[in-house]
Amino acid sequence: MTALPAGSAAHAAFDVLAGSPVAAGTALDVLGTRHAYVTFALLLCIGLYMMIANPNLVKKVIGLNLFQTAIFLLFIASAYVEGGAIPIVYSGGEGPYVSPLPHVIVLTAIVVGVSLTAVALALCIRIYDEYGTLRVDTLRELLREEGSLPAGPGLPGGESSGEGGDGDD
Repeated sequence: MTALPAGSAAHAAFDVLAGSPVAAGTALDVLGTRHAYVTFALLLCIGLYMMIANPNLVKKVIGLNLFQTAIFLLFIASAYVEGGAIPIVYSGGEGPYVSPLPHVIVLTAIVVGVSLTAVALALCIRIYDEYGTLRVDTLRELLREEGSLPAGPGLPGGESSGEGGDGDD
């Protein structure tokens, strides 16, 4: 096995995994200075968990919004330039400039996200008016009972009747 260079990121990661107190302090310093990325990771994980684990459709929409917000935060945090100026160049202007492209993309994504949320909540209202519930498992049972959804494998009536679905071309 080859030795890792002393100042490399791989060396620091190895020290963190090995439990080195110096590297653990460094990792906490990095987390303290990169709080936007920590927030991004938390929002992303919480939103993803809400979309997967919650049986309620409105809570799934809220999880989707948290997930989208995490992505917006990632784009904006990654576009940050230390000491950056607006990208309007005057005569003799120097220095690093901030790219407006990530901000424009996020602004467009926010508009799309709000529209998606409005449509999803309108669908939730229609589903609740029609079926009286927003729980996914209850909706599946109701749809199977009315015949709109075929019975799944391992469920009563799960045998294929040959009707609908695969090859009625």
